[in-house]
Amino acid sequence: MFNFLKSGYEKIKSALSKTRSALSMRIKALFGKPWNDETFEQLEQILFEADLGTKCASSFVEKLRSRLRTSPTNDIQEILKIFHDETLSILSVSNQVEPKTPAPGEPYVVLIVGVNGSGKTTSIAKLAKRFQKEGKKVLLAAGDTFRAAAIEQLATWAERLKIDIVKSSPGSDPSAVAFDALTAAKARGFDVVFIDTAGRLQNKADLMKELEKIRRVCGKVVSSAPHETLLVLDATTGQNAVDQAQVFNEATPLNGIVLAKLDGSAKGGIVLSIYQQLGIPVRWVGTGEKADDLEPFDPSAYADSLFSVENQ
Repeated sequence: MFNFLKSGYEKIKSALSKTRSALSMRIKALFGKPWNDETFEQLEQILFEADLGTKCASSFVEKLRSRLRTSPTNDIQEILKIFHDETLSILSVSNQVEPKTPAPGEPYVVLIVGVNGSGKTTSIAKLAKRFQKEGKKVLLAAGDTFRAAAIEQLATWAERLKIDIVKSSPGSDPSAVAFDALTAAKARGFDVVFIDTAGRLQNKADLMKELEKIRRVCGKVVSSAPHETLLVLDATTGQNAVDQAQVFNEATPLNGIVLAKLDGSAKGGIVLSIYQQLGIPVRWVGTGEKADDLEPFDPSAYADSLFSVENQ
């Protein structure tokens, strides 16, 4: 009834409803009868289908198999608690590169990367609104100049949120857009600058070259910029998201991930796969289509939501 009063925990719980059905309810049915070796094979398949990944799914199964050998039980709550605790254990380890701190009087510069269609532009708008609500003066830079649609979409969001934007014509140099945006930010006292980047280049070498150039230009205008680099991933793409994260992390040091479209995926286990395979922390999760539907990633809320027997 009062959606605007939903806590971040509730939003994450709601966003993970499809994954919860794919996991907890199926696990509950699986262990609602005497278990055997075939049960564990079926369990691994369930976990794999929720996109925990082969390595993560196998480790979960072995953890449970080992526990049940010494303490046999069919209590679904006990079984889910084992998975819950293992989830928190995985999420407690990351290779996070800490964001830098801007010099006094200089804006905080955030570089946003990701492939086209990942929800990158919408995620930028959501992040911008969060900072705006905190009283920050925000500026957007439409650095994805390879696509006219990307510039138009970001400009539409800027107009809707009443946030300033720096843009150029399609095909122009993205580094020039970043330069103009940061120069304007310093001159006009902006607190935060979000820089969009191209989501599709010919190959990894092109991607690395382009991002290196943008980072170099940023550093010339604002000392130590960019202070943070976030990768936007589409939660519905499954294991392909892990591959994308690996490529972008090689191209530019990532401080974290914005996981978009979590509410549209039955494969929310991708978070665990990302942490276990790459150690890159998920910083934000998209929980819907509205500008307010972005929440800081909370490992406890994630574990509580993922491994629950509640049929919601």
